[in-house]
Amino acid sequence: MSRAIKKGNTLFYKGSNLLKQRLVLSILSGKSVKISDIRVLEDEPGLREFEVSLVRLLDKITNGTVIELNETGTTLYFQPGLLFGGTVEHNCSLQRGIGYYLEVLFMLGFFCKHPLNVTLLGVTCNNIDPSVDVLKTSFMETLKRFIFDDEGLEFKIKKRGMLPLGGGEVVFKCPIRTKLRPIQFLESGMVKRVRGTAYALRVSPAMANRMVEKAKGVLLNFLPDIFITTDQCKGRQAGKSPGFGVHLYAETTQGVIYSSEQVSNNISQGEEPSIPENIGMAAAQRLLYEIYLGGVTDSSSQVLAILNMALGPKDVSKIIIGPLTEYSIGFLRNLREFFGVTFKLEHYNSDEERESVGSDKVMLTCVGIGYSNINKRTI
Repeated sequence: MSRAIKKGNTLFYKGSNLLKQRLVLSILSGKSVKISDIRVLEDEPGLREFEVSLVRLLDKITNGTVIELNETGTTLYFQPGLLFGGTVEHNCSLQRGIGYYLEVLFMLGFFCKHPLNVTLLGVTCNNIDPSVDVLKTSFMETLKRFIFDDEGLEFKIKKRGMLPLGGGEVVFKCPIRTKLRPIQFLESGMVKRVRGTAYALRVSPAMANRMVEKAKGVLLNFLPDIFITTDQCKGRQAGKSPGFGVHLYAETTQGVIYSSEQVSNNISQGEEPSIPENIGMAAAQRLLYEIYLGGVTDSSSQVLAILNMALGPKDVSKIIIGPLTEYSIGFLRNLREFFGVTFKLEHYNSDEERESVGSDKVMLTCVGIGYSNINKRTI
């Protein structure tokens, strides 16, 4: 991963790696970034369509942002404006899922001048990005822990959309908050129930039932409280392309959410057709793996928790998570470069025998920087 070179209030990077993280931290910190040598060695150099779409979304929710892109698209200069928020509609690139863009809004929403009311159109689930279902369960639960009340925080899936044509629609509403709260969250608890949704879009409704049956067959070996609904989308609510998938999540006695998902292959790109039973089994096995990894967030929402800990009050925040993902490790490095925040990472061994079951755990500790919403006027 390229390291930053700092000149004045601008950070210089090379390459497209972790571009989304750097743009988000640029807006929050007020520091400009210049990213060069973007895919210069590839047959098609420069920013991809989905990255240009992300930059446009960031431009829509900010005021006064300066964006410069050279002719080949291999150098991007981004000077952030103030987070404005408000009502926005955005057509996401079909190259990536809506979750790719929503993750950014989850990170920035609290610090806008006006509450966010964003409608995103595109692909709701693929095999690359977190699906809208994962954001509705895991991400929303993580976000709520850092605010004192969640009034005004809403997430609705109006239409689902699969590759290649999309057609999905989600609405995300986020209130503004002046400050976050510190957290000390060390107990993940025991899994008490599993819930989920299986969906079949423009294919036989029997596909959803077959996924549910197989997923339950795996999970019933471990606990009895399992309920998976079927979402039989019809007409426009089923998007523009056929496909199917299943989203599962486990809830613990401490309110921790572990999520997993599996989506059918995109046969229009030459991939082999998926079998519903295999999809259901894979989702169930992935959920069991997330439970094995443990911690107070699942692997998909680690970065969201890390960011809100760093931006919290000048107080100690501490959480236990499973092994850090590569994406989280990159985010910790970027946080240090933009904000000077460092985390203390320790191997965590619980005294309680039941907590020692599963993978190795990491205790993350940091003192927040006391970040406040400069866009929200106080009287």
